Amino acid sequence: MRLTDHRYSRDRLRHELALRFIQHEARTQTIRCWTGLTDDRIRKLYRNYAHVGQHEPVARHRGKSPAQSAFFTRNTRLRNESAACASLLSLYGVLPPTAVRDAGRQMPGIARGGLLCRAYEAFRILLPDSLISFEHAVFLALTLARGEELCLVRCERCAAVNVIDTLILRDVHCSCCASALNAAC
Repeated sequence: MRLTDHRYSRDRLRHELALRFIQHEARTQTIRCWTGLTDDRIRKLYRNYAHVGQHEPVARHRGKSPAQSAFFTRNTRLRNESAACASLLSLYGVLPPTAVRDAGRQMPGIARGGLLCRAYEAFRILLPDSLISFEHAVFLALTLARGEELCLVRCERCAAVNVIDTLILRDVHCSCCASALNAAC
């Protein structure tokens, strides 16, 4: 085995991960951050390989990635979808076991990026009409890893996983238990 073989396999893994991110409609800056590829190389990959079917190109989103943690707790539907997505991110090993202060620099990488894609693909199988895009899932993973704005907490009645704002001052219940409590009042 030659010394250069490892470098080529690492480059191949970067390209494969970039193509998966492109299929999930990730922005160029997100792909660059997780794969280490240049913007020019990402654009070339997009132009040459990014087609869902024979004629339908993958949507290319421009502008900034989602950056508001309030999106995940906006309403009951998003709270439930966020909890499902966060559970899968945790199960697939995307989320670190302890808080990471600089998650935006420490978390992205080829191995964790592959796990992120697998978790998001499983999430879309469970909830195909979800409002949470791949970019939202990336932001959710990084925000939960930091643990400053959002965190994972279990429901006090049934132990279901919830994504909550860290500044919340009330008891934490999942939507089903909260509905039951409200109906009992």
